[in-house]
Amino acid sequence: MKLMLNQIRIVLIMLLLSTSCYVGLNCGAVSPVVKSRADSVRIGYNTIISNLEVPWQMLWGPDNRIWYSEQNGSISSVNPLNGDHKLMLRIGDYYRKRLGLLSMVLHSRMKENPYLFVYYSFLKDKKAFTKLVRYTWKADSLILPQILLEMPAHTGHMGARLAIGPDDKLMLATGDLTDAKAAQNPNTLNGKILRINLDGSVPEDNPQKGSYVWAKGFRVPQGLTFGAQGLLYTSEHGDATDDEVNLITRNGNYGYPNVTGICDSPAEKIFSASNQVTDPLKAWTPTIAPSSIAYYGSSAIPQWKNSLLVTTLKESDLRILKLNEAGDKIISENIYLDQQFGRLRDVCVSPAGEVFVSTSNHDWNRTNKYSNEKDDRIIRIAPLGKSSAQNEILISNADNAVEKQVLTGKALYNQYCASCHKEDGNGLPGVFPPLRDAEQVLGENKKLIEILLNGISGPIKVKGKEYDQQMPAFGFLKDQELAEIISYVRSNFTRAQSSITPEEIRNLRKLK
Repeated sequence: MKLMLNQIRIVLIMLLLSTSCYVGLNCGAVSPVVKSRADSVRIGYNTIISNLEVPWQMLWGPDNRIWYSEQNGSISSVNPLNGDHKLMLRIGDYYRKRLGLLSMVLHSRMKENPYLFVYYSFLKDKKAFTKLVRYTWKADSLILPQILLEMPAHTGHMGARLAIGPDDKLMLATGDLTDAKAAQNPNTLNGKILRINLDGSVPEDNPQKGSYVWAKGFRVPQGLTFGAQGLLYTSEHGDATDDEVNLITRNGNYGYPNVTGICDSPAEKIFSASNQVTDPLKAWTPTIAPSSIAYYGSSAIPQWKNSLLVTTLKESDLRILKLNEAGDKIISENIYLDQQFGRLRDVCVSPAGEVFVSTSNHDWNRTNKYSNEKDDRIIRIAPLGKSSAQNEILISNADNAVEKQVLTGKALYNQYCASCHKEDGNGLPGVFPPLRDAEQVLGENKKLIEILLNGISGPIKVKGKEYDQQMPAFGFLKDQELAEIISYVRSNFTRAQSSITPEEIRNLRKLK
């Protein structure tokens, strides 16, 4: 009897060890291992199309193909089963400087109303504008363009995502166009969520008569999606801190630029008390650069059901944000495709519950770290066994991901600076100035510290070239952290070997 009990114990231990190596833990297993939870399935991925020119947005079309836009001004469709693709439209007057073809959305009832709404930037009198255009889908082509709305634009901070709600109203998320004060100004359309009739007119039941504005207080919202029960969510780029996911309500104020992230500082609390600011469902510091967002309500991947799917650019991953039953709280975060394919731009969910993500390694902020001859691409994610092409397991990081606080100069630089100035310190020509041998880095300690504490808004000349900069203030970092960053930059990107002490930074803070 005792021998039998020991044998049972050994079997149970072996079972426990094997089921611990499920998706989410990298135990060095060669072949996929089934998750032990009954409400989970194994998931895998494969590329369905590559060699694209920055696929900015994807939609599931009424023809069971993925409709996708590219930054070269084209809209095409692809069969997700075999990669067969065809051009549907090439927009001739789009303007691409950093951005270009920004967003699109299909009418919710395409059989009766075969319309595609497209939002893109163009030049008028040598100035940048955006236009909202309605196209008619016929015989696999997009024809009969009708302009519904035009607005001023910029080369950055455009935001720009479209969605259509259950009430058949167009929702458009706009960025602040680098003018932070515009986000709180009810008389501008920048830094807002707009609500628009399908013919371009203002809905009668909008909060302010004659105004498109539905909600305000946004910096750069790049994702917009409707979830269960008609709830509307955005994903938004913060400045140096606090990328956000928000639940949007009628006439809501989301705080920017007076409030970033959770309202917790004394100044934020004062502003919030008189403006009824809504806190985000989630905020990230260090920032992750969330791009697109989609709601997942399918049972095909049961562990993702009732979640928000968010792609990120800076962190190069797919985040699964599990919602509570009411949809008004995020209860867990899970990270997939971490650093595997580089910058991820968009996410799309099919009616069957398959998920598609697109890469963005050839965009204006391109990096050679992940880019190769196959970029950019669209990747399909689905339960393993649904397709013979899916032969790799999708490995997740741990549930309830927690950001790690690090103090090394290199790690801090990569978290806060490398997305603009790049890991090698060479910046991005014409957009972000180089730090390598820059006079500002080699100059007086006081001036360099002041740049980091105060940020830069406007033109700055670096190594003989002028850059129009909107560099955030990094005064929220600790003295030790700022000293680590500056010392790392000087020792790695300049001839100077001198470091800056936390005491120098502390003394300048006191003077401020």
